[in-house]
Amino acid sequence: MQIRELAVPDSYVLDLVPHGDARGRFTEWYRADVLAEATGFALTLAQANHSVSARGALRGVHFALVPPGQAKYVYCPSGKVLDVVVDIRLGSPTFGVHDSVLLDSAEPRAVYLAEGLGHAFVSLTDHSSVTYLVSTGYSPGREFGVDPMDPELDLPWPSGLEFEFSAKDRAAPTLAEAQESGLLPTMEQCAARYAELRALSS
Repeated sequence: MQIRELAVPDSYVLDLVPHGDARGRFTEWYRADVLAEATGFALTLAQANHSVSARGALRGVHFALVPPGQAKYVYCPSGKVLDVVVDIRLGSPTFGVHDSVLLDSAEPRAVYLAEGLGHAFVSLTDHSSVTYLVSTGYSPGREFGVDPMDPELDLPWPSGLEFEFSAKDRAAPTLAEAQESGLLPTMEQCAARYAELRALSS
């Protein structure tokens, strides 16, 4: 398993190593020690989610208020999705920057994003499965979204797809509107949360 930081600080892609023989394939898709060595703190596991999406289904850009925020560790065990991380932390030097990773079950990878970052993905095949570990449980009053089609974000959605959105995602504000309404986490809040997690892990 190899890990490297993405263009959005505090997010990482992990290249996984599948082992196969005549019986099938085995993959270690999550290693707490590898992730903690890169981030400086352990991922608190509060909930595990699993979605199955039709081709063109686009979920996000989602984020949670900080503190505590919601870190995510994302893996695609079946199918193929384009996973996108967006820096929505006010005051971050990379505010508005995004990076994307192709999560393909044929070439397994995982993505980790820390608290305060925005996350979205689009399914590139029918019946794509996405499994993700999250650091806090579902809390609808603390979870929000940004319009994934915001032209200012200019996210790298592939052409040739007919996108499907939830009603909530379709109605999500642009990044500028979310900033004006005071919804977005700040880099100061996130840095304090990361420092708290490192202290708890030491």
